[in-house]
Amino acid sequence: MEYIAHIRQKDKKIQTVGEHQKEVQVGCEHYGAKIGVSHLAGLAGMLHDIGKNTNEFNMYLVNAVYHPQAAPRKGSVDHSTAGGRLLHQRYHKGEGALIDNLAAEWIGNCIISHHQGLRDFLSPQLDSPYLKRVEQKELDEYDRAVAAFYEQVPADELDRYFEQAIVELEHALTTMRESKLPRITLALLIKYIFSCLIDADRTNTRDFEADEHTDWIKDHHPFFLESYNRLLAKIAVLDEAKDADHPINCLRREMSRQCEEFALLPSGIYTLSIPTGGGKTLSSLRYALRHALETGKERIIYIVPFTTIIEQNAREIREILQNDDMVLEHHSNVADELDPDSDDYELEKEKLKLARDHWDRPIIFTTMVQFLNTFYAKGTRNARRLHQLSNTVLIFDEVQAVPYRCLSLFNAALNFLHTFGKSSIVLCTATQPALDDVRHKLHLSEQSEMIKNLSDVGRHFKRVELVDYTAECGASGWGAETLASFVRERMNEVNSVLVILNTKTAVRKLFAELEQAEWVEEGKVRLFHLSTNMCAAHRKDRLAQVIGALDPEANERVICVSTQLIEAGVNISFDCVIRSLSGLDSIAQAAGRCNRHGKDPLRQVYIIQSADENLNHLQEIKIGAEMTRKVLDDFRRKPELYENDLLSPSATKAYFKYYYHRIKDELDYPVPKLGGKKLFSLLGSNKDYYGAYENRYSDKLGLGSMQALATAEQYFEVIDNAATSIIVPYNAEARELIANLNGELDIRELGDLLRKAQQYVVNVYKHDLVKLDKSGELFPLLNGNVLALHDTAYSERFGVGTEGDGEWDLAMA
Repeated sequence: MEYIAHIRQKDKKIQTVGEHQKEVQVGCEHYGAKIGVSHLAGLAGMLHDIGKNTNEFNMYLVNAVYHPQAAPRKGSVDHSTAGGRLLHQRYHKGEGALIDNLAAEWIGNCIISHHQGLRDFLSPQLDSPYLKRVEQKELDEYDRAVAAFYEQVPADELDRYFEQAIVELEHALTTMRESKLPRITLALLIKYIFSCLIDADRTNTRDFEADEHTDWIKDHHPFFLESYNRLLAKIAVLDEAKDADHPINCLRREMSRQCEEFALLPSGIYTLSIPTGGGKTLSSLRYALRHALETGKERIIYIVPFTTIIEQNAREIREILQNDDMVLEHHSNVADELDPDSDDYELEKEKLKLARDHWDRPIIFTTMVQFLNTFYAKGTRNARRLHQLSNTVLIFDEVQAVPYRCLSLFNAALNFLHTFGKSSIVLCTATQPALDDVRHKLHLSEQSEMIKNLSDVGRHFKRVELVDYTAECGASGWGAETLASFVRERMNEVNSVLVILNTKTAVRKLFAELEQAEWVEEGKVRLFHLSTNMCAAHRKDRLAQVIGALDPEANERVICVSTQLIEAGVNISFDCVIRSLSGLDSIAQAAGRCNRHGKDPLRQVYIIQSADENLNHLQEIKIGAEMTRKVLDDFRRKPELYENDLLSPSATKAYFKYYYHRIKDELDYPVPKLGGKKLFSLLGSNKDYYGAYENRYSDKLGLGSMQALATAEQYFEVIDNAATSIIVPYNAEARELIANLNGELDIRELGDLLRKAQQYVVNVYKHDLVKLDKSGELFPLLNGNVLALHDTAYSERFGVGTEGDGEWDLAMA
C-alpha cells in the first residue's frame, strides 16, 4: 500500500511518503555534507515522516482535503514520534555504547520535534520529554508504520547507513576535542542537523504544493565574480576622484588593499580594526568577494547591531553590485510566528509562514538579534536558517555591540561555524572587544588582525580629540538648560554640533529647551531630532535633511540632538560632538561622526554627563559608563598609559578588560526564573539538573545527552523586555500599506506587503504598548498578528508618542 504524505490543493495530486522522505533525505544530505554530517542529517530526512505510513493519517489527510468543513484538527494525528522511536528501539543500547546512543538520541530528537522545536533530554522538572515521546507515548499503528518503511528501506540497508552516520559522529567528537571546544558544541551540532531537516522538509513540501523545484545547493560563483569586478570598477573611480590624494583617502585605499591580500589566506576568525570612517564597508566586501571566489564560499552575510546600519550598508552595496534580487535584507519580523497549537486563522498562518525568507540569497544583511535567534531561539522558523551559515563569509559589523549576557553563546556559535562550518568570520569595529580574553573565549586565528601597524594607522587617522567634561558636570550631571548653554558655547566656535544622549527622554528635553531658545531662532540655526521612536523611513528622511543642511554649499548652521542610533553606519560629519557618558566603544563611535573625512584641523568630542537620563533599565549603558569613568580616571593620572589618547587601542583594551571583569558572572546568560542557572550550561553538560536527578532517583538517566534544549530556547531572548513591532502611518505609502493589510491577500501579495512594511515599523516596549492601547491608538491587522498605529499617535517631530526609554535595545531588533 502507498501511504500519502501530501495532497496538492489545486489538482489533488498525491505525493507518497516514500517519495517525500527520499527527496527530503537528499536535501538533508546536501546540507549536512557542508559540515561532514551528511548521513546524520540524512537519517533525519529518511525517517522523519514514517508515522504517516498509517491508515489513521491517510484518513486524516483525505478528510482535510475532501471534507474541509468537517476537517480534523490540524496536527491531531501524531506522525513525528514513530521515526524517533524506531531509532531508539533499534540503536539505543544502554551503557557501553555511547556513540550509538548519541546518534539515536540526536536524530531521534530532531525527528520527534520537526513540527514544534527540539525537546529537552533532561528538563528542570527532572524528567525527560525526549524519553517520554520515544518510549512511552501510545502509537496505535506503530508496527504498520515501521513495516511500511522497511518495504522502502530494508533493515540491513538502514543499519549500513547508520554505521556511516556513526563514523561521522566519531569524527565530529574528535574534532571537538582537538579544537578544545566546550560541550555546548554538541547542542549546536544537534541544532545544525535539525536545521537541515526543517529546511529540506519545508522546502520539499512547498515545492510539491507549488509544483516547483528548488536546487538544494546553488552556485553563486558567477554572481560573486561579476560583483567583484563591479567593486573593483567602483574602487578605480574613487582612486581617480579629485580628493583621492588626501591622506585619509590614501589610508583607506591602503587598508582596502590589505583586505584583498588577506582574502587569499585560509578560512579563519579574523579582526578588521579599521578606524571609524575608514571605509570598512567596501574593504570588508572586497575581502568577502575575493575570499568567496578563492574558497568556494556559498554566500556572504553581514550581521549588524542596528537596523540603521542595514539600511545604509545594503543601499551602498546594492548601488555598486546593481543586482537587487541577489541582496536580501532581513530586519525584525513584522509578524510573529503564530501559536502552532491554535486552530484560529489557519489560512493566514500558512500565508505568513510562506511569506518569510529563509536566507537563500548570496548576499544577506541581517541583525545580531536574528543571528543569535538562529542558534538559540525557540521554534522551527529561526532554526531553519542555521545551515545557511556554513561555508559562508560572515562579516560582523560593530561587533562590540553583542549584548554581554549573550557573549559566551556568541563565541560558541562562531567557534562552531569556523571549526565545523568551514566559514570565515570577520569582526569589524574600530573598538575590538576582547572576545578571546573571557572564560569561554573566541578562538581567533593566529595573526588575526587584517590591518598592519594599527597604532600608526590610528595616529595618521586622528581627526578628533576627546575632552573629558564629566568633572565639570558634577555628580548629578547637567540638566537640559545647562547643557543647552554648553551647546550655545560650542556653536559660537563652530557651525555644526551633534549631541548624543543615552535616552529618548533626555533627547526630548534638550530638544525642547533648544527649540525655545531665542539664540537658536535669531541665529537661524536648523534644529533636528532623531530617535528610534521614528520608523526607518522617517529616520532616513530626517538624516537626509541633516546631511543636506551640513553640506558646505548649503551654508547653514546645524544642531542635531539624537540617541545613539546615529553612532554607527551613518556617514555624516559634524564640526563638534557632545556625547553623554557611556561605554568607551560608544563614545568612539560618536567620535566617528566628527570631522569624519579629516578635512578640518583637529576637532573636539566632549564627554559630559546628563542629569535627565535614567539608566536603571539600560544596564549595559550604565555599566559601560562606569567602566569608562575608570579609564578616564586612569587617563587623568597617567595619560601615557594610553598613548596620550583616549581613542588608542590600549585605552579600548583596558576598557573591555574592566568591563568584562565587572560582568564576568553575566556572560553565560543567567536565567533569574531558573535560580540563576546559565543557558550556556543548560546547552552543555546541564550538570546542575543531572546532579539533582541522580540525587532524587539514586539512578542514572540512561541517556548520553543531557541538554535542556527546549528550556534554553524558552528563556533565550537577545533583548530584555522584548518590544512589539507596530506599523506606523508615517506617510501616504505607509497608510496605504496598513489599509491593504486589512484586505484579502494571496501569499505573494502578503509577503511583498510585509517586506515593504518593514521600513514603517517602530518597536515599542510593553509598558508603552499598554498606554497606546488604553488610549485607543492601536488597531489589529491580520487577525491581531500585526498591530498598526492611528495617525493621532505619530508626529513628524518625534515619531511614536511615547516617553519610554530603552533606545539601545530597540535599535537592535
